[in-house]
Amino acid sequence: MKPTLLAVLLLALPAAFAAEKKVAEPAPDLRNIVTGRVIPSEGYADQPYIVKTDDGAWLCVMTTGAGKEGQGGQHVVSMRSTNQGRTWEKQVDIEPADGPEASYAVLLKVPGGRVYAFYNHNTDRVPEVKTENGKTMKRVDSLGHYVFKFSDDHGRSWSPQRYEVTLREFACDRANVYGGKLRFFWNVGRPLILGDAAIMVMHKVGAMGDGFFAQSEGAFFSSKNILTERDPAKITFETLPDGEVGLRTPVGGGRVAEEQSIVKLSDGSLYCVYRTIDGWPTCAYSRDGGHTWSTPAYKTYTPGGQRVKHPRAANFAWNCSNGKFLYWFHNHGGKFVGELGAAGKGGRSPYDDRNPAWLMAGQEIDTPQGKMIEWSQPEILLYDDDPYIRMSYPDLVEDGGKFFITETQKTIGHLHEISPALVNGLFNQFTSRKAATNSLALKATAAQLVAHAVPMPKLPELNKRNNKAETMNGLDLHAGFSVDLWLQLDSLAAGQVILDSRDAAGQGVLVTTTDAGTLKLALNDGRQEVAWTSDRGALAAGKLQHVVMTVDGGPKIITFVVNGVLCDGGDERQFGWGRYSPTLRTPNGAATAQLAPAVRGLRVYTRALRTSEVVGNFRAGCL
Repeated sequence: MKPTLLAVLLLALPAAFAAEKKVAEPAPDLRNIVTGRVIPSEGYADQPYIVKTDDGAWLCVMTTGAGKEGQGGQHVVSMRSTNQGRTWEKQVDIEPADGPEASYAVLLKVPGGRVYAFYNHNTDRVPEVKTENGKTMKRVDSLGHYVFKFSDDHGRSWSPQRYEVTLREFACDRANVYGGKLRFFWNVGRPLILGDAAIMVMHKVGAMGDGFFAQSEGAFFSSKNILTERDPAKITFETLPDGEVGLRTPVGGGRVAEEQSIVKLSDGSLYCVYRTIDGWPTCAYSRDGGHTWSTPAYKTYTPGGQRVKHPRAANFAWNCSNGKFLYWFHNHGGKFVGELGAAGKGGRSPYDDRNPAWLMAGQEIDTPQGKMIEWSQPEILLYDDDPYIRMSYPDLVEDGGKFFITETQKTIGHLHEISPALVNGLFNQFTSRKAATNSLALKATAAQLVAHAVPMPKLPELNKRNNKAETMNGLDLHAGFSVDLWLQLDSLAAGQVILDSRDAAGQGVLVTTTDAGTLKLALNDGRQEVAWTSDRGALAAGKLQHVVMTVDGGPKIITFVVNGVLCDGGDERQFGWGRYSPTLRTPNGAATAQLAPAVRGLRVYTRALRTSEVVGNFRAGCL
């Protein structure tokens, strides 16, 4: 019997729906931390740091425990992976959960294959500590003794005995409430090998109080025989820098200078970067192995150039095999959050806003002071859909030509492969002079610019109803777009309409000047409107300038890049990039966009350009 037409249609429907659903579902955004590979923990998960062992495995060390950060039972463990973090072998206790608090381990692998784990250990089981303001704290994970164990079987087991690192007393130690008899410190900085020695990092704490660590500074310790000495009892350490004061903030800065991270330059110099509560990270150079350092200065993109913005969070730099560097930070000025205590005005903490994480590349340059590092414009590396989620304490792994990065939310640790396009774009950003062509939907012609009107391409859907779900819920398509303008404004007077694709109902894209001398991008989908502006002072009248406005549907962030520089808020505002509503639909409006006579070039892309691509567009010049 032949099947009826209705039966044929009914049989075909499931396949048709499946095909349609497959097309409709957005591709995963690898920058979203939920796409990462989970690193196992006992609940609390901190500092998932990785070294490659001589047998080809990845060895990860982590501070973990069944409670929250700083609670009893916090200890350090290790685990191995032989497939780049897809799966992990059973955790091995470096210190047991029922022992004294053991925390914040870092790994050093020496040429013979031995791996050392350095960490804090509350050997004396101190139950509580006094603060500088007369209170007490129960948290005891950043004090006591700095110790190490070692593994000679690539992390499968660890020495039963721990060994102490003797650290020289600094002025801040003697100034604490215990007069130095009890010292406060911890470490998150990766050790490195410098010539025939190893150099490791230490964050000394002079006072506990508001914000937990109320005063801190950076120190180091070097060992000239750890690379070859097999008897751990004979390993010697020298505390650096010379003198009694570590790396602090620049003159006029705050009391917090901590979580130092170091990289080495090709001439043997050291570069150190660290967090403050001032709104900018601080950096310094050493030309003598850490004995002396240049006067600490706020980190800049180029020597003497624009300052980099960063809150009170880990900001780490890493050496890469190509001779360049990568740097993790959060690209906003935490100083402007509010008060600098444990929670600022409105209950906001100076430890907030660690989402998204940004990445920039560095390269060596020659200066009269010696080799220094200049840094690229940054890219969004990782984000979570929930802006309140925080990610920090990353580590970088380079293996088989690929780059991987770890991060933790303190309860979940992830491992992510960094997109080759993103990381290679950063490395090549210093020389790129090519305009992007992928997803270029409009390139205005000379005639269209003279007519001050262009056919407006259809922008991608950002959010829509999921008709394939029974609940018919909203579907985030993680899409985006970029508007690339060359313009020459006679003045920066407010109210000038630069681009207008709105229809009669007001739906569409509008770019105008503001009374602050900035450009404003407004997006209206017929149900709501969102807007963001460029930085004050970024634009100048009477000059040909390049402005790219990007709507990034992954983290739901709008960015402005003016003349190849990403707006970061300057001194006027904490953030130079702005979040927009995740329920914004497509801001498609009229079929034709009206342009101001000031517009000299226009490109519209139906995807979000990366910062490196925007820099390439700028260097490629006007249309």
